[in-house]
Amino acid sequence: MIVFVSGGARSGKSHVAEQCVLQAANGKPCFYVATASVYDDEMAERVAHHKAERSTSSSVSSWVTLEAPLAIDQAVSQVPDGHAALLDCLTLWGSQVMFHEEDDESEPLSTTEGFSLLVRCLQDARARNITLVIVSNDLNEAPLPNGSETLRYVEFLQMLHRWLATEADSVIEVVAGQPIEWKAVANL
Repeated sequence: MIVFVSGGARSGKSHVAEQCVLQAANGKPCFYVATASVYDDEMAERVAHHKAERSTSSSVSSWVTLEAPLAIDQAVSQVPDGHAALLDCLTLWGSQVMFHEEDDESEPLSTTEGFSLLVRCLQDARARNITLVIVSNDLNEAPLPNGSETLRYVEFLQMLHRWLATEADSVIEVVAGQPIEWKAVANL
């Protein structure tokens, strides 16, 4: 099953997504595909906060973290068949697809290559009966940026969102910590 959870910044979407994973895991270990690269103190604090929340909220299941700033397909391939995984978050991953350089000589992935990685993740999850919950920020809540690179990024992310919303079995928007199901599955 594929679940897409979106919402504004700091809306509570990660907590809602974690609860979806815990429910789907049914006591089995949960997998956390972390796309964040820790590049400053604020990001380090956010990562620590999310880890602390997972450790206190998961009395039934344990969390296994798979760090994947870019290679999300490789991370999902490490999730055992029939388990549940959280990919958090598509927003950071999309920015790294477009702007991240692994070394001084490498180029960022193309948006086509990035899209192909996401497609492979969903195909792999479906083929191996993995519940994959994907979190992303809804960037349409703010005015569009003026810069061409930033606008190109927003367009790429929104293309991923539209495709993911079509492909997902369940689509949830989180507003002020409250989940709103736009596309629901009976057993979720």
